[in-house]
Amino acid sequence: MPDETKKYTTIHYQGYLELEKILNAQHPRSAEMEEKPAHDEMLFIIVHQVYELWFKQIIHELESVIEMFEKQWVDERNIGTAVSRLDRIVEIQKLLIQQIRVMESMTPLDFLDFRNYLFPASGFQSFQFRKVEVLLGLKSGQRLTYNEAPYTAVFTDEQRSELEKLESGHTLFEVVEAWLERTPFLEFRGFRFLEYYRSAVHKMLDRERAAIESTDYLSPEKKKMRLQMLGSTGTYFQSVLDPEAHRQMRREGKLQLSYKASIAALLINLYRDEPILQMPFNLLMRLMDMDEMLTTWRYRHSQMVLRMLGRKVGTGGSSGYDYLHATAVKHHIFKDLHNISTLLIPRSELPELPGELREELGFHYSKKE
Repeated sequence: MPDETKKYTTIHYQGYLELEKILNAQHPRSAEMEEKPAHDEMLFIIVHQVYELWFKQIIHELESVIEMFEKQWVDERNIGTAVSRLDRIVEIQKLLIQQIRVMESMTPLDFLDFRNYLFPASGFQSFQFRKVEVLLGLKSGQRLTYNEAPYTAVFTDEQRSELEKLESGHTLFEVVEAWLERTPFLEFRGFRFLEYYRSAVHKMLDRERAAIESTDYLSPEKKKMRLQMLGSTGTYFQSVLDPEAHRQMRREGKLQLSYKASIAALLINLYRDEPILQMPFNLLMRLMDMDEMLTTWRYRHSQMVLRMLGRKVGTGGSSGYDYLHATAVKHHIFKDLHNISTLLIPRSELPELPGELREELGFHYSKKE
């Protein structure tokens, strides 16, 4: 039993935050090796320590959201809490990007004053950052290789085991995918969403195609180009109109979300104004925001490295800028949600919802499996 007499004992600010540990955790190596320490090494250490503290908070938020969604039945009230916590992560990511500006107050020559003391340490060895990536849903097969070795090669056996366990368990991507697959309105008492959507897409494309062909303002070459840009139900719409085409795109690595989850995400985007779908829509937006902020951070990080090091090899042995820039391009996790925009149709083209379904969508609806 906890000691009730200790529950509300007083504590000092210094002790509560353990500032003695934090403020005495900076040990510039140049101060140990050189008669005149490199002034900016202190900045370098503190910025990276702050990064690690924010990574810890991001992990704390991600684990809580995954726990909410890994159950077969997600309490609708938890979705609002999840949105708030993901929004907090997005705000933290904005700070991580801004910190690069602080780092760039150090010039390349300032960095060279102590860079030789960093070998072979590297940001690639940040266990917490790799944990963030895995919790979000980045798999080993989706990663760029680092020095032709698994990304876990730089960690201890215990850390490797933890990352592998996380990767084989429930990541944010996986629990959200399962939640989307359980969306109850895809086929609701005679309303078959996909059939109505297919018809609406055909009508929209036919109308736009006729408008392009009948205009006097475009040359035949321009008309041909516009028609190609317009596409057809046989182009990008195939991913939702043809289940087999979707499965093939997943096998080729072009898509990650399951077919049913993709359809559900499309429905939520199209009917976002219905009361019960507003919070799920906000959740999908926060997932895309996180993905976008992470990509922005990767890109800004690569640009900072180019500014500081040019084309030099990284301290951990990577190709430096080239590797970091490539991860910004490749390591998207929720790209399928971004691709939903390709499939949207104007509100004026949306199939009218049956009155009974509209009534169901007007209040909180939970379906226990």
